[in-house]
Formats: sequence, structure tokens, C-alpha cells
Amino acid sequence: MTITPIKKTTLTLEEFLQQDYIEESPAYEYIDNAIVRKSMPQGKHSQIQYKICEVINQFSQTDKVAYGLPELRCNFGNRSIVPDIAVFFWERIPLDEEGEIANQFNSYPDWCIEILSPNQKPTKVIDNILFCLEYGTQLGWLIDSDEKIILVFEQQKPLKIYRHEEILPVINNLNLELTVNQIFSWLKIK
Repeated sequence: MTITPIKKTTLTLEEFLQQDYIEESPAYEYIDNAIVRKSMPQGKHSQIQYKICEVINQFSQTDKVAYGLPELRCNFGNRSIVPDIAVFFWERIPLDEEGEIANQFNSYPDWCIEILSPNQKPTKVIDNILFCLEYGTQLGWLIDSDEKIILVFEQQKPLKIYRHEEILPVINNLNLELTVNQIFSWLKIK
């Protein structure tokens, strides 16, 4: 897997968002006046991403607590990022004039979940999670399927690495209990 290098640009965030190519797969992000292309997800990444969205949405839709969306562009704080999973509290999901989910999300996610891809450098992903926390995100996960660990970032708490049967923190009011082993068990297709 090759990682597209950062390209400095004179485009503003607003001009970047008008570019046709930014939604190509994998998506482009706008970070610190630079255009960065995300890594292309592979099998393990895609499976974990799918299952986490499914589980979060299954548990939260009944109570209308939160909703998880994969590969959703979030524009805030002079950045345009595309977390692997962006979870928004139900009341913060933007709606259009017809009362349908909006196409543009001009805010930080309440929970940012990133899944490390092979050959992807964790520093860019960690930088995006920390940026989200600065703007109001409650919780960030960085899932490393090679090491079978999950790094958890929370506002005003030290970074913590979760392993094995440890129960992972989730956003407030979401009645969901997941362990690290449960998440990585989804990689075994039965």
C-alpha cells in the first residue's frame, strides 16, 4: 500500500470542499493547508469498520442516542477530515430542509474511531483524533489490528491502551459494552 504524500496548497478549506476529486476513493482530507489522501482500507479494516457501525447503530437507534457513519466527511476548525467512523449524538445530526440527514457535516464527531491500515503511519491518525478532542469530541479510538490493541483518547484523561478482555469506554448514554477481544473476534469469518 502506498501512502500519498502531503501536498501543500493555497486553497482555503471552502475552496477545497468545492473540488470534484476529494470524494474519490480513498477520500482526500484537508489538514493544516495541505491535501492528504487517506489510505485505501483493506479486509481487516473494512470488516472492523462495518461491524462497529452495525453494533453501535443497533444499540443506539432504539434509544435515539447516537449514530455511527463510516467514511463521513467532517468539516470544522479549518480541517476537513474523514474518520473511519464518525459517531454523532442523535440531537447533533444535521438535517436538511426536508428533515432528512444532511449531506454536509460541519462539526466534529462526538466519537471518532480510526482503524490503522497496514503501512499507515499512526501519527497522522493520532493527530486527527487529538484535533477532534480539541474541538469537542468526547472519545477517540485508534484500533490496531496487527497488535490487537485499542488506544483510547478521552478529554482530560491520559491515553490508555486497552487489551484482551478489557471493557472499552463508549460515549455517554450509550448502553453498549464491548471488549477488545470481541472487536478482534469479528475478523474470524464463520
